[in-house]
Amino acid sequence: MPVMSDRWIRQMAQGHGMIEPFVEAQKRDGVISYGLSSYGYDARIADEFKIFTNIDSATIDPKAFAPTSFVDRQVDTCIIPPNSFALGHTIEYFRIPRDILVVCLGKSTYARCGIIVNVTPLEPEWEGQVTIEISNTTPLPARIYANEGICQFLFLQGNEACETSYADKAGKYMGQRGTALPRM
Repeated sequence: MPVMSDRWIRQMAQGHGMIEPFVEAQKRDGVISYGLSSYGYDARIADEFKIFTNIDSATIDPKAFAPTSFVDRQVDTCIIPPNSFALGHTIEYFRIPRDILVVCLGKSTYARCGIIVNVTPLEPEWEGQVTIEISNTTPLPARIYANEGICQFLFLQGNEACETSYADKAGKYMGQRGTALPRM
């Protein structure tokens, strides 16, 4: 499976709306970098966060997700408590081609601070804003900067288009905007 280059990503973003809004060159002056890189795209985190809290002694249950397990914040910087996590979403909206699988890696700037970013793969023909889990693995509060880079997406092309895409399965997270909570 080859990793797609900046030239391919630019062509797909500009000609086919694969990434919107699309930043054609990496921005890095005074911010955690985002935009097109050599073999990927560094996405930005929006300013809306769901910060997990234990104030109401809620239990995290993917089959019955309780809104009392988190607090919503719309902020320029998000403080994640020690050994806790938050959910956010990308500013960018992605439309993945049928022969592409996308994997995500956290940015090294955050990783060096003990902040782990988790995103499940973006399947062929999935589209939407990406929900991102941000884990603070440290015993200290951690700051996340909205509207700046949070993770890098790598685009892998299969030898042929898949037999059944996410759209074919009518996946439950298709077309999501904002932070999508677990669905059954």
